[in-house]
Amino acid sequence: MADMIAEFGKSKEAIFKKNRVFPGVNNLKNHLTRVLARIDYSLYLYLCIMRKLRMDELPRKSADEFRSAEKLPVILLLENIRSMHNVGSVFRTADAFLAQRIFLCGYTPKPPHRDIHKTALGATETVEWEHRDSAVNAVRQLRDSGYRTVAVEQAEGSIPLQSFSRQAGERMVLIFGNEVEGVSEEVLAHCDNCIEIPQYGMKHSLNVSVAAGIVLWELVRRGF
Repeated sequence: MADMIAEFGKSKEAIFKKNRVFPGVNNLKNHLTRVLARIDYSLYLYLCIMRKLRMDELPRKSADEFRSAEKLPVILLLENIRSMHNVGSVFRTADAFLAQRIFLCGYTPKPPHRDIHKTALGATETVEWEHRDSAVNAVRQLRDSGYRTVAVEQAEGSIPLQSFSRQAGERMVLIFGNEVEGVSEEVLAHCDNCIEIPQYGMKHSLNVSVAAGIVLWELVRRGF
């Protein structure tokens, strides 16, 4: 009994090494060590692969770098958008994909306004924009300047987004309409094409800022 008490008083390592006293413990320890090593390594890989990047680790451009960067040859034209939050979100999307400019037409709200800034998150300071009273006149002017005018709208003869193509070096205006009425008939009359985002549910309606993000990403993805 004294010998057993002395054994328990020793360190764990000493006990594990005494195979003759605890014949199965050493094997168990080795097995657990291997299991824990695999768990630790898996956790290490998970943390390395899935770790969320900090803001200072993102390849973010400064405002000056953004202004001097080569832009996507695309202008976004917003016709009579009601929501300031939607406008701010479009600014943020335009910043993400280096769009050339935004035209805010009709009663579309324009910066500065806190509700626009709330969703733009500073993109109104990087993306160039201008306001026009008439969307029709703006579209006509851009078309005369050599831009291909494309409405994002559900219309007769519209082209599914995945089938839409462009010529090399072509400049384009993407036109997004009011949240309820869409692109006006007057503006459609001056458009070269309509593109439509395929939808498979009941509503067949997308938020305008979501639609802008989908179309821009598809153009960028295909090497616009």
